[in-house]
Amino acid sequence: MSPLPPLVEPGPELTREELERYARHLTLPGIGPLGQRRLRGARVLVVGAGGLGSPALQYLAAAGVGTLGIVDDDVVALSNLQRQVVHTTADVGRPKAESAADAVTALNPLVEVRTHFVRLDADNAVDIIGRYDLVLDGADNFATRYVVSDAAALTGTPCVWGSILRFEGQVSVFWAGHGPTYRDLYPEAPPDGEVPSCAEGGVFGMLPATVGSVMVTEAVKLITGTGEPLLGRVLLHDALAMTWREMRLTADPDAAPVTAVAEPTAVCALPGGADPAEQLTAPELARLLERRERGEASFALVDVREDWERELVAIDGAVPVPLQELLDRGADALPPEARGADLVLHCKAGARSATALAALRPFYAGREERVRHLEGGVLAWVEQVDPGKPVY
Repeated sequence: MSPLPPLVEPGPELTREELERYARHLTLPGIGPLGQRRLRGARVLVVGAGGLGSPALQYLAAAGVGTLGIVDDDVVALSNLQRQVVHTTADVGRPKAESAADAVTALNPLVEVRTHFVRLDADNAVDIIGRYDLVLDGADNFATRYVVSDAAALTGTPCVWGSILRFEGQVSVFWAGHGPTYRDLYPEAPPDGEVPSCAEGGVFGMLPATVGSVMVTEAVKLITGTGEPLLGRVLLHDALAMTWREMRLTADPDAAPVTAVAEPTAVCALPGGADPAEQLTAPELARLLERRERGEASFALVDVREDWERELVAIDGAVPVPLQELLDRGADALPPEARGADLVLHCKAGARSATALAALRPFYAGREERVRHLEGGVLAWVEQVDPGKPVY
């Protein structure tokens, strides 16, 4: 028996079609026809139709959750398909919420799907989350996670949370009033430079399936009142070692109560001490390149990404110097044409170029030459200057 009562009251008797579709659930102790009716009556919101949202939506739909909400304001990109298996190649360019909704309907037409083509924020989160019995947080950034946590606390909604990065994942259940919340695990967003960039961290393609399926398991347990939920426990998964560890978590009794949804800024890895004067926007760099072309400016544009990244997309006129070479050799790693000149460094999203800038700063102390980096990297360049180029 679960230490918590079932989250959802059972709906009407199952139809013949439902009896056949969910037959393998109906024989399970703790689920059975009554639990299946609770699943049909449940309203579950999935935040993010990406890596974690893909398996979560598919398994929730297959399990017979009656109403599924999908929140996502992004579109499907080719580089998503390595892990976001709810989408297909034909969906590239479509809104993720729309693509995921079609996949869910194709898998189980008995499920009602609601799409929210928005990014959750302080203005809409309480209204949207308040319409559902349970929320699954598969967001890929700290800002949205705090928004979900605060809105869930204000509406009394349990939250199943998952996080993935590279080869590792974390899963837990948060529920204000019944146990800890996300803010008990992370009272504040990690300092700059402590986490990889949202765009550059990378994810092992199979990892979301592992973590996402655990999230759905927890959701079904909460809805039906079966088993022991992960409330007060955080699972830590290492895919390379294929291990699971458990960390106990308790609510902070001294934490201030949540009275409103905070809107923290997104955290991407920028080394501490970054000076806004050391950053260029994409339009500023475009104008600077035009001036260089006319002979009115002199500087070296240095691409600190890897070779395979430059093959996908590059800014014309950049010279390649991988980040690790700059970290190992400092200014000696620069090609002759870049020495004794102003530097503008760039990478994919701005994290690695900021790291390179921090490494080069001591070599340029007291010199006239300036070292800056492109804010937002190639992603910002493509979005704001050259939209015809691909993103990855």
